[in-house]
Parts: sequence; C-alpha cells; structure tokens
Amino acid sequence: MSQVTLLDEVSQWNQETCQQELKTVLPKLHTSNSFLPHLSLSELETGCFSTVLPKVVKVFASLLEEIGKQIGGLSSQNTELHVLLRNILKMMVQTLESLSGCVRHVCSFVESVSFHAIRSLPSCILRVLKDTFQHCKDSEVMYSGRLSMVGDLLQGLFKEAYSLQKGLMELMDKINLEDTASEEEVSDIVTVIHSLLDICSIISRLDIALHANTWKFIVKQSVKYQSFVEDRLHHTDIAFSLCEDLCTSVQNCLELAQQIQQAGLQEIVHCPEYKLFQKATKMCRFFANTLVHYTKFKQHDFKILSKFHIFPLSFPPSVCAPSVPSALSEELRVAVLVPMHAMLTQLLSFQPFAESVLDPDHKCSTECCLPQCLLLVSVLGKLSSQPEEALQLWSDGSQFSEETPRWSVFEAVLHSFRRCMLERAVPVWLPGVMLRGQAQGRVSLHQYVCVHMCACVAVLPTQHFAPLERSLLAAVLQADTQTAVLATDVWCFLARYGTAELCFHHVLLIAHLVSGECAGNVTFFVEFVERFPPAQEENLCVWRHTLLRCLCTEARMRVEEEVLARASVVLQELQNSGYRMGDIQRLNRILGCVLMLMGGSNLQAECVGSSVKIISQLWSRMSSNQVQVHPPLQCTVKLLLSISAVLIKSVEPHVIVQAVSCLSGLTIQKCPDDLLLAALEFLGSLGKVFISPSIQCQVLPRISGLFNGLLTHPSWLILHHVLEAFGLFAEITNHEEVISQTLTSEEIKTKVLNYLSKTVSHQESEEARLERLKEWRSIIEKHCEQMECEDNSPVHTPLTEEPCPKRARQETKVEEEYERYLQTAESALKALQAIVGPGHNPSPPQWVKTRLEVLQSLISQINTTTVEQP
Repeated sequence: MSQVTLLDEVSQWNQETCQQELKTVLPKLHTSNSFLPHLSLSELETGCFSTVLPKVVKVFASLLEEIGKQIGGLSSQNTELHVLLRNILKMMVQTLESLSGCVRHVCSFVESVSFHAIRSLPSCILRVLKDTFQHCKDSEVMYSGRLSMVGDLLQGLFKEAYSLQKGLMELMDKINLEDTASEEEVSDIVTVIHSLLDICSIISRLDIALHANTWKFIVKQSVKYQSFVEDRLHHTDIAFSLCEDLCTSVQNCLELAQQIQQAGLQEIVHCPEYKLFQKATKMCRFFANTLVHYTKFKQHDFKILSKFHIFPLSFPPSVCAPSVPSALSEELRVAVLVPMHAMLTQLLSFQPFAESVLDPDHKCSTECCLPQCLLLVSVLGKLSSQPEEALQLWSDGSQFSEETPRWSVFEAVLHSFRRCMLERAVPVWLPGVMLRGQAQGRVSLHQYVCVHMCACVAVLPTQHFAPLERSLLAAVLQADTQTAVLATDVWCFLARYGTAELCFHHVLLIAHLVSGECAGNVTFFVEFVERFPPAQEENLCVWRHTLLRCLCTEARMRVEEEVLARASVVLQELQNSGYRMGDIQRLNRILGCVLMLMGGSNLQAECVGSSVKIISQLWSRMSSNQVQVHPPLQCTVKLLLSISAVLIKSVEPHVIVQAVSCLSGLTIQKCPDDLLLAALEFLGSLGKVFISPSIQCQVLPRISGLFNGLLTHPSWLILHHVLEAFGLFAEITNHEEVISQTLTSEEIKTKVLNYLSKTVSHQESEEARLERLKEWRSIIEKHCEQMECEDNSPVHTPLTEEPCPKRARQETKVEEEYERYLQTAESALKALQAIVGPGHNPSPPQWVKTRLEVLQSLISQINTTTVEQP
C-alpha cells in the first residue's frame, strides 16, 4: 500500500469518524464541567450519563482500534501519520480528563449519592480504564521501536487513567446501598467488583501501588456489601487471582534476590536492588494478608485455596527453591508463610478445603510433594485447638459412600511422606522442636514428621484412634521401607505411652511386638506366647518377624525351645518325604524363625548346638545346580547363609566346605540380590575363623574366587556391599593369601584401595546428583507400585512341582557321596580356572600343568572304571 493511499484512508477516517462522532460526543463531555453543575443529582443519570457515556465508550474503543490498524505504518518519515496518532492519543487523554471531571463533580455533592443516580458512570469508566490499561501494557510490543515517538503521551494517558480510577474508587466509597436496594443496584455493584478484578490482572506489572489499592478496594467492597453480593460474586476467581498475584510477587522477589546474589554485593541493604526487593516483599505480605482477610469474610467454597501449599516451593528446604541469600529468603518466607499459617487455621473447619487437601485421587506434581507434606504436618499441629467437628473432619476420613472420598489426615501425611523420596535422599533439613535451654537444631524429614505426628497422637481423643491405627497398619504393610519405619516409630510411641491393655491389643491385632518398654510386665509376654505358641506351625509367620530380645527371659527361652523343636520336626518330616520341592516353603518358614533366634543376645549353648545341627544337615543337601533354577531353594540358601554367618565359629569345617562349594557353583550374575547380600554376610564372617589346613585347599581358593567375581558386579549398590564385606574379611582374617589372590587386576585393586582409604574417584556436582536422584525416584516409585500390584503369592516354580528324575532327592548314601565329591571337585576346578585363566599374571608354574595332566589321567581312569561296571 502506497503512502498516498494510506494518508487518504487516514484522512477519510479522520473526516468521517473524528468529525462526525468525536465532534458530537466529546464536546458534550468536555463541557460537562460547565453544564453538569446546572443538573441536580437526580438528573445526572437521565440528563447526561445514560446518553453520553455509552457513546464515549464506543468512540474510545474506536480510537484504540484505529491505532491498532495504523501503528504499522508509523515512522519518523511518515509525519502525517505520526501527527494523527499523537492527536488520537491526545483525544484519549482528554476523554479521561473529562471523565475525571464527571467523577469530581459527583463527589462534590454534599448529600449522599445513591448508586441509582449514577449507574452508567462506574460501568462506562471501568470499560474505558480496562482498555486504557491494556493498551499501556501492550504498548512496548505494539509500538516496538517507535515507542519514543509517542512515549510522553502514553505516560500521560496512564497517569490520567490512574487518577480516574483513584477518583472512581473514592466515589464508590461514598455510596451506601440501603436495605431496600434494587436488583439493578446490586447487579451494578457486582459488575464493578468483577470489572476491577479484570483490571487487576492487567495492572499487576504496571504499577505496584495501583495494584495494591485496587485489591484493597475489591475486598473492602466485598465485605461492605456482603449481605447483597455474597451469592453473586465469583469468589473462586477472586481467591484464585489473589493466589496468582501472590505467586507473581514471590517470583519477582526471588528474581531480585538472585540478581543481588549474582552481583556479589556485600552490603546488601545499601544497594538499589534491595530497596526494590523490600517493595516487592511488601506486596507479598499485602497479598498474603489480603487472602487471609478475604477468607474471614467468605466462609464458603474455598477449595481453590488448597493451592497455597505451593508457596513453600520457593523457600528452603525445597529442592526447587532457587539459590538466594539466606537473609533475603528468610525475610520473604516470613512475609508469605506466616500469614499462610494464619489462613490455614481459618480454613480447617471448611469441609471443601479439607476434601481438597485429603482427596485420595489428588495427584500433585513431584515438586509439590514436600510442600503438601509440610501443609499436612501443619494441620496436625493445629488440630488440638480445633472443635470436635473440625477434628472429626480431618481425623476420621470419609465414613459413608455418599460422602466425597477423603483420607484421614494421618493417612494423607504418610502418603505424602512416601512420595518425598527425593527430599529424603538429598536429604532436606527442617527446623527441629525448640527445647528449653537448647538452640533449635535441624532435623531430617523423617524426624520432623515423626515428632509432629507423635505430638498429635499424644493429645488425640481415643474415639479417633481407629482411623489412626488403620493408617499406621496400611503404612507398615506398603512397599516403601522408610514410610513403614516412620509408621512403626509412631506406633511404638502410641503403644509406649498408651495403656498396657492398648499395647497388648495392638500386639494381638498385628502379631508384632514393639519395644520392651511398652509394657514391662512379664505376664504381658507370657500371655502373648500362650496366644501364639511357636510350636504351632501356623504361628511361625508371627514369630518370624518378632524381635526376640524384647521378650522377657522366661518367654524368650520358651520361644527358643519351641521353635527349635518345631524345626527338628519339620526337618525330619522333610527327610522322610524325600525332600520334595513342595515342602521347601514350609522349611523356609521355620528357617526364618531360626534366623529370628539368632537376633537375640547371649545365645544359649543349647540353642547354638541345635541350630548348627539343623544347618549342617541342610547344607549337605544343597546342590548349586538346583539352587540356580529354583527360587524356593534360593530362599533356603539365603536363610542358611545368614544363620551360618552368625554361628560361623561353631560350624564344623566340612559344613564350611559344603557352604562355600555351593556358593562357588552358582552363577553369581544371575542370582537375586537378597541372596548375594546373604552370601556377602557369610563371606565376611569367614574372616573370624581359622580355616583348618585339611580344608584350606577347598575353601580359600573359592573364597578368593567368589570375592573376585563379586568385585566386578555391575550394580554399584551390590558392589558397595561387596567392598564392605571384603574389607571386613581382610581386616580380621588370618589367611592373607586370600587377599592377594582376590586382587588379581589393577582395576579391582583400585576399587578396594579407594574404598578402604575413603577416596572419592569422581566428585559429583550437586546439580548432577540431584538429577541422578530424580531418575532413581521414578525407578523406585515404579518398583514399589509394581510390588503392591503383584499378587500376594510370589512368582516362582509351582510348589506342587516335583523334582525331575535326574535330581538326587531319593539317593542312597553312596549316591550322596558321589554328589558331594563331584560338587567339591567341580567347584575347586572352577576356582583354579579363575586363577590361571587368561589375563592373569604371572603365568602358573610348570608343576601346575603336570598336576593337571595327572588329574586328567585320573578322571579318564574313573570313567573307564564306571563304564566297565555292570
């Protein structure tokens, strides 16, 4: 489009629009100061406002629309268009001045002003103000590099709009609705409040003072006309906008704080950025307090306010908190979180808020897990001062199907704690409880939640114990270990400081003993043993998870006797049935109880002797080939290894040979992790004993071969346990040759030396560590979910499956000897192969080759003898 054509269109618009509309509408408005005084208050609406102001709004919108159309051609060379746009902006400024004159005139009346007398004035002014502020907000983008050509007029336009809105709010303050106010007047008041709410979203980044004053006016008018507008206002929008503006203000503060930190300013309080930070912090405090004030006014449907739990995201210890000076972070935290705690107290009795926070289907983002947990912990701390209705609302959860589903607060706390995997791993630190005479310390998230839960439990009325107990039981049984430990700690507190009857009731319910301090009465333990006698096999699942040292001496001795007697019976029955695979699970249950006995202190000689006899008999039956493919047998070996590790000083040499032979015959890389951990426990314990010279050649090479293979395990977690076990073995063993035979490569030597000297080979940055923990969190969460979704019965070879015909389950004593000697020979040859294989220096001496040739001849001779036998 040519410049001539553009000017023609502009001129045409100027003639058709400005001359026709502006010259007829604006003069009337401009001269309002002259003719308005001649109108009475009752005549203003009908004589002027209702006829002129709607046209003013229309013309003002046309002016803005024309600017949008013509702005693209504005340049320093296009003087005609430049002049036209400046004239349009001047007319807009004059329009606002005239509207301000109308407002001042109405304010000058001595008598009270009714809304009906000026009902067109507020609505028209607010529409013009909204368009004006929006234009000012978009001006940087709209005018782009040409902003300097009209900047002075835009500044004057904003200043005049600022003054007009201030005058309008002062006028609205003078108006009072009577009890007999009409439907139209009430509707107009609601429109004014909603229009100002829209303006707030526009001016939030234009002017701090105007933004704050507008919000003050909105809340003031809402409270002033509460009886009229309560059911008409968009309360959710108002609360949401306050939350949004608070979030924006907090973000502004954090950006300023980061600028101060990046500048490396030492004297923070004297820099200009700090003054801006203080102003922004003042706005945060204003919005937080306004939100608190508004919740006092409107006690209905504040479900949206559950969003305020995200505010702690901006402050330590949140892993999402930006790095800012601690003093500034604390200043901002006080400005925001202190009012939030006050608002939480007000919201506790609001059912929609409780339903939102305790919603079982609510899935907050991983970043919000810690703030959600801290919010719930804050709720725990306030429940004791709440009336019974609020306490029941939060403590009991939903009771009937027709209610909106909600957890109890205890269940919600434990669930949110479980989701804080990243924060527990980092770990984050929180302020501990203030103790008299001691400085406030920092505690882990576990201790922080545990202390507050226990404090709540200590004052919880007994009628609310049922949901608490259900929540604790569910948490103990779920897959996350740390959450289960937290629930156990709280349960122990409940039992310890409750009555003996309550403690015993819980023990009978969950069949799980708590610490011995909960009830020192001997009768307590004896009665429990009577109720669940270990001699009955169905009770073994109870005793397998019992802490034996918490029992009194009488009860402990009885449990030891009955468990070992039952183990002997099971073992004998297993032997009589030919060691069928279907009986292995039964064997594992009793072995679990035997392992439980090993956890006691000062084991009796009879207990040690019986246990050694049991494991000795079972080790002779273990075949590595069978263990490798059958999970039930892997569980058996795992239990045998753990028991043997405790009793290692009492185990016979030939049993050690059998155990080590079984281990060395397994393919380590294919074994489950729990079996490997038990194997490491056993291997580490071998350092406590001196291996008899008669079996050294069968045991020591295998030990070094096992450690050597495990030190190359791909899992860093297993590798750490391997290094720990090897370090323990090397520290106390008398067989130093095992150490040298294990460290066969420079890579393995480096791993061990770095571990023993606590040398960190690679220093991980905080950012990299945080990203790694985030990846692990998703893996662990999926694993826990998978565990809970699986069927209760583990996936393994069906218990009804019988061993294949080739497996030695019905062998004679001679066949058992064949199996044992062949297994020993096979394991020894594998250990030898690991030492003399490729890549090992120095090469073996010549006599080794000679001995191998002799063994090969011996094997050929045995084979020949076997073939010749009928």
